Amino acid sequence: MAGHSKWSQIKRTKAVVDGKRGALFTRLGREITVAARNGADPNGNFQLRTAITKARSAGLPAGNIERAIAKGSGQGETGSSLELIRYEGYGPEGMAVLVEALSDNRNRTAAEVRLAFSKHGGNLGETGCVSYLFQHRSEVRLEGHCKEEPLLETLIELDAEGYVLESDGTTMVHGGFEALEALQQGLQDRGWTVIDWEHCWHPLVLVEIQDPDLAESCQRLEEALESLDDVCSVSTNLAPNREPQIDCDS
Repeated sequence: MAGHSKWSQIKRTKAVVDGKRGALFTRLGREITVAARNGADPNGNFQLRTAITKARSAGLPAGNIERAIAKGSGQGETGSSLELIRYEGYGPEGMAVLVEALSDNRNRTAAEVRLAFSKHGGNLGETGCVSYLFQHRSEVRLEGHCKEEPLLETLIELDAEGYVLESDGTTMVHGGFEALEALQQGLQDRGWTVIDWEHCWHPLVLVEIQDPDLAESCQRLEEALESLDDVCSVSTNLAPNREPQIDCDS
């Protein structure tokens, strides 16, 4: 019986891993489909090139990538009906929450997002209720903790806004929303090893929650939203253990 119990546990674990992998592949495929609306050639479509790079890094099969491009560019059997939707709301203790989703059914996605908020002590708000607490910006991640003097020289040349030496050993460079392609390409052209780049919502005002139970509730809300199939990203202004940021103008 012990062997049977162990095998059952292995099967359950594999099912969970396979489920998460499938959900990730679905999200990556949707991102490619939406990006391909602006052209099926990644050489002339930075958004599509970025989506394909991320998908390949995650192991999305080439056939899935090709079908997603065809669907988004109208070359497939059915055109893309996906749309990017943003939801805003509040978590416990007034934590600001901003959710981005790709959906082919607004009503379904809104109901799922609203339920996640209500089950974890939050409230879905109106558009614009928390987005002013975030900066929509470009972030490019570099390999290793870069030497600061040559990095600063590069960032001044590229008109970047600043950088952070992250706790995971990487360096995150940030700039304006429209600067993502210029930052990524400029850093790469100057010999820096770029490992990731994306647009993100960076919190301008952080909320610190001292009560461990409330902090855990905030984390559960974030995890519940991230687990939804249609959700692409979840951003909050909950204060983490952050490294000091360096402003290029200072």
